[in-house]
Amino acid sequence: MPLPNVLQVGEFPSAQQQVIDAELQRYSEEDLQRNPALAEKIEAILTRSSYQVPAALVSRLPKLRIISTSGVGFDGVPLAVTRSNGVVVTHTPGVLDAAVCELAIGLLLSLLRHIPSADRFVREGTWANQLFPLTLSLAGKKVGIVGLGRIGQGIARRLAAFDVDIAYCGEEIKQSPYTFMSDLQTLATFADILILCCPGGEKTRHLIDGAVLSCLGPKGVLVNVSRGSVVNETDLIQALENRLIRGAALDVFEKEPLIESSLAALDTVVLTPHVGSATEETRHAMLRLALDNIHNVLAGQDALTPVPG
Repeated sequence: MPLPNVLQVGEFPSAQQQVIDAELQRYSEEDLQRNPALAEKIEAILTRSSYQVPAALVSRLPKLRIISTSGVGFDGVPLAVTRSNGVVVTHTPGVLDAAVCELAIGLLLSLLRHIPSADRFVREGTWANQLFPLTLSLAGKKVGIVGLGRIGQGIARRLAAFDVDIAYCGEEIKQSPYTFMSDLQTLATFADILILCCPGGEKTRHLIDGAVLSCLGPKGVLVNVSRGSVVNETDLIQALENRLIRGAALDVFEKEPLIESSLAALDTVVLTPHVGSATEETRHAMLRLALDNIHNVLAGQDALTPVPG
């Protein structure tokens, strides 16, 4: 059987690329630019949630039947265009939840206990001349979670072991032991730690702005493992530079990769390169689900994990 003709948008790690190339006749955007006639052959797009799929690209592919995203986010896909063209859009929810939850806890502890600074303190020999500064404990803190979906609930369950007080806000009240707050600024005022794990997209764009950060206050910290678009980065930098909040731990950014940003110069932040799901086990499971979605749809079967709506 011939392999399906698939356009790959974005890069995958080499081990994953080998799996892709064994199952798909894979073309790149550069291939399409060199040979525009390929547009008549493309049946599917495979991408990751950190990449954008332009609406113009979708409209150029008359045989396109599915856009399969390896990732839970799908705000980079032009849903209005895909729906009008009858193109199925899929993502990979569930299989990455544990990894993202783990990173959120790791980022938070790194920020509160200054673990990156402590590592440098030892490596650079500073320990021989002075004591490392005191840091903050997680125990007893008030944690506000923005978005109590699968990942938010997973983070809350893991945090419960640290004896914290948890509240949340979101579109609906969940069956949970945590306190629901309908207003984001009220949640930020309550919280010592504000953790973002809500979806991206226009609905949540710049949800966290200067007003919310002011409510979080000079003793509060922000953790973002959702999407970079959720935070107004200009407001966040101003809040950090002016000590309006204590610190931030960020895995996602408005523009990625993060280049020439003031965030990199601040000693009150912990930064990671959008690696919430980046474990070998998780990325393998995500890719497997993304590929299975393509195979199913092109075989005339239902998608395994279509995007909601």
